[in-house]
Amino acid sequence: MDVDPEVSKEIVNRLRRVRGQVDGIISMIEEGRSCQDVVTQLAAVSKALDRAGFKVVASGLKQCLQDEEHAPLTQRELEKLFLSLA
Repeated sequence: MDVDPEVSKEIVNRLRRVRGQVDGIISMIEEGRSCQDVVTQLAAVSKALDRAGFKVVASGLKQCLQDEEHAPLTQRELEKLFLSLA
């Protein structure tokens, strides 16, 4: 699936922030930070990953709606991708 370059840039930026958050969580654990602090950051990473995934699925859906004949994914494949994020 080809992702619009602007959308691709947004997704990559989100994922780079997630990578930074994960590095921060690792440091928190190594420093012995509280369980509450670590879990709060883990929840934030999880939400950020979900948002990146939804952005990818939305991009695929947009492509399929714009050009059904050359759609990169079937409706069933899009549904499966969407549900895998749920």
